[in-house]
Amino acid sequence: MFTGIVEELGTVRALRLLPDSGQLTLQAQKVLNGTQIGDSIAINGVCLTVIRLSDREFTVDVMAETLVKTNLAELKSGSHVNLERALQLQTRLGGHLVSGHVDGVGSIRRIVPWGIANVYEINAPPALLSFMLPKGSIAIDGISLTIIDVEADYFTVSLIPHTFKETTLGLKGLSDSVNLETDLIGKYVARFMGLNGKADNKKQDLSLGFLAEHGFI
Repeated sequence: MFTGIVEELGTVRALRLLPDSGQLTLQAQKVLNGTQIGDSIAINGVCLTVIRLSDREFTVDVMAETLVKTNLAELKSGSHVNLERALQLQTRLGGHLVSGHVDGVGSIRRIVPWGIANVYEINAPPALLSFMLPKGSIAIDGISLTIIDVEADYFTVSLIPHTFKETTLGLKGLSDSVNLETDLIGKYVARFMGLNGKADNKKQDLSLGFLAEHGFI
């Protein structure tokens, strides 16, 4: 589990792609403090397991499912990535609960300066947009952000200067891809109510009574 608060920018040293898997080696510093083989690190929002480790580098395996569902296959030597170690119980939860299990890939359609901030319009599949709502949370390349608005085929978020400077979003431009993970609690509520069209064809009305009865509030 992660918070979506990026700890540092890492640098890709090597990406080895095989027919149905891959290995990714990255240079880092802060996230290696206290890290051991077998620990989880979020790389652009993707939870991966450390299999090799040195003073300044670590290596992770990337399975086929991850290559298909994320933008990690687009990385190359020298690419920068957002890095975050797994959440500890004593850590401040400055973002929101992020599992590191990416739901899909979106793309940047527009960047508009607004005061000190930059507003990003992000194209996203309809299936993911259905889990989003204004003032809700979204993880973009592992960055916890607050949604401004949700439209028919895109949503908007705003980046303060710190986020623009300290994460990969400040390095990306129009049409660049981003990993998207929608709100974990929202997905569980939708699944429980059969709103995703897979579990139960019976849809139930959402009410405060329903949420209280089933432990959501």
